Amino acid sequence: MRKRKIGQSDLYASELGLGTMSFKTKNEAITIVRTAIERGVNFIDTADLYGFGEIESWIGEAIQHHREDVILATKVGNRWEEGKTGWEWDPSKTYIKEAVKASLKRLNIDYIDLYQLHGGTIQDPIEETIEAFEELKQEGFIRYYGLSSIRPNVIKKYLSISNIVSIMLPYSLLDRRAEELFPLLKEKQVSVIARGPLAKGALTEEDTIKTPSEGVLNYTKSEVLRLNEKIKTLGQRSNTETALQFSLSEPTVASIIPGASSLKQLEKNIEAVTKTKLSNEEIKTLKAWTKAAKFEKHRMLPR
Repeated sequence: MRKRKIGQSDLYASELGLGTMSFKTKNEAITIVRTAIERGVNFIDTADLYGFGEIESWIGEAIQHHREDVILATKVGNRWEEGKTGWEWDPSKTYIKEAVKASLKRLNIDYIDLYQLHGGTIQDPIEETIEAFEELKQEGFIRYYGLSSIRPNVIKKYLSISNIVSIMLPYSLLDRRAEELFPLLKEKQVSVIARGPLAKGALTEEDTIKTPSEGVLNYTKSEVLRLNEKIKTLGQRSNTETALQFSLSEPTVASIIPGASSLKQLEKNIEAVTKTKLSNEEIKTLKAWTKAAKFEKHRMLPR
C-alpha cells in the first residue's frame, strides 16, 4: 500500500484509509479493522459521536496489539448531555480538553495521532479552540490536529492562524467542490483527507444507484446512471477503481476514506487503490464528464 505524507507532519498515511462511521457491531468492526491493518491500511478515522462513543471503544479493542502500526484520527466538537434532545456544538477549550480524555479512555491509548475539529463556524471562539489543540500537543495527548469542515470561510481562517496539518473534505467525481481550495492548501502545505470518494455508493457497480436525496450532489439519478456507463468505457478498470483513483490523482490528497461496512467492501477498495494510477488524459476526460461546482455557503470572512 502506497503512503503519503499528511501536511507538514511526520505522519505517512496509506492512500486508502478506513472510515468507521458505518460500523454496526463490535465483532464486525474488530474484524474489518484488523484485516485492514494486515492488508497495509494504516490510517483509521473515527469520531467521538459515532455510536455515542461506542465505535471508538471497538476500534480501541481492535488495535490493542497494533498501536504502533496505525495512524489514529478522531474528532471532537459535538457534545452530548443526558436529558437533552441532541448533540450540541461546543468548540470551547474547556470541552475539547475534557473530550480528548474521554476519547483516549474509550480508545484505550495514550495519544491520538490526528485530532480533528468536527465542524466549526466562523462565529466560534477560533483562537480559543486553536489554543486547546496546541496545549494538547504540548501535553502529549495529541500529535497533530486538523479540521473537518466544508465551510470555506472557516477553512481559510484556520489556514491563516493555526498549525493544522489536514482538512477533511468530501471529494469525488460527483463532488468536486474541494478543487477550488486545492491551490491554497498546496501553498499552505496542508493535506486533504478525502471522504466520500465513492459518493455513498453512487460510483460503484452496485445495482442500486443512490438518488440525489441520498447524497449525490447536483446530479439527477439519470445523470449518475449515464456517468457510470461512460466510466465503464474508460480503460480496463472497474468503476470503483476509477472513482478511487480519481480522488487520489490530486497530490494534495493524503488519504481517501471510503467507509467499509463489510470485508467484501474493504477488499474491493484495497484492490482498487493498488491498481495503476489514472493517466493525465483519463483525468482530463473524467473532469470533462463531470461538474466542477463550488461551495456556495459560508464564504465570507467576518469584517
